[in-house]
Amino acid sequence: MAEEQMTQRLGDLGEEAVVAHLIGLIPPDATLIAGPGDDCAVVPMSNGLWQLLKTDCLVEGVHFLPGTAPSLVGRKAMNRVISDIAAMGGEPQHALVTLTVDADRELGEVEGWYRGILEAAGAAGCGIVGGETSRLPEKGAVISIAMTGLVAPQHCVLRSGAAPGDIIAVTGRLGGSFSSGRHLTFTPRLNEARWLVEHARPSAMMDLSDGLGSDLPRLARASGRGYRVEASSVPCYPGISVEQAIREGEDYELLLTFSPTSFSSLLGRWEAVFHDTPITAIGEITDETAEPLARGWEHYRK
Repeated sequence: MAEEQMTQRLGDLGEEAVVAHLIGLIPPDATLIAGPGDDCAVVPMSNGLWQLLKTDCLVEGVHFLPGTAPSLVGRKAMNRVISDIAAMGGEPQHALVTLTVDADRELGEVEGWYRGILEAAGAAGCGIVGGETSRLPEKGAVISIAMTGLVAPQHCVLRSGAAPGDIIAVTGRLGGSFSSGRHLTFTPRLNEARWLVEHARPSAMMDLSDGLGSDLPRLARASGRGYRVEASSVPCYPGISVEQAIREGEDYELLLTFSPTSFSSLLGRWEAVFHDTPITAIGEITDETAEPLARGWEHYRK
């Protein structure tokens, strides 16, 4: 980064530029299967499996509002991380929970967060094995969760495998997650991802947390490709516009790519198993992007 850029505020740069700069400081590690830039880091293990490493945080005033039911806050904190493990085709294993909060917070609220965390972890078969607590100097709260997962090499799906002509698809419906409260009550697509990697392995996969407008370009960039989206095909919740579905984020659905043959062959089988959750083709991977999508959520941007 040029010297004059070093004095810029994060809000002038945006999350993408900040993350790219920080990743550039990390020395290469030839032992990794995948490092920074995917949903999880992937590390080979001596038993032939691959270990997934992921951390995520929930910030009061950004990811949840003051006064939100504590158990829902904890549930979301845990399920956000599980969603990333699912997007790699993996199974969650163990988690460390760090709570950073002001000293005036009532114990009952903090206990409520933890009960929600434990409930979500239990539903996914993940164990809480430790963590940390610390104090914020002013009112606020941050819940950070670091997690390990396991995946068989043949089931691990990265963001970087998409090829020209591949079908772009999404599970479920998009948009209105924060305003409706779905961002607090979603269920990570663990079962769906588990079925997909076993029966119709996607060429690339990630979870939709920052919106299609931010996450699809990341997937295409990781694959060294472009994309084309048919806006009219984007599955929206009732009352939600396509623009909202593209930009808002917090959906925690799966964004996937498949070869045309794989996608056509999976539809009937998918509907028989997941009849309440659609999987919808919304475009295709191309050599270049003709019309970029409206940008989704990005930290530090105003």
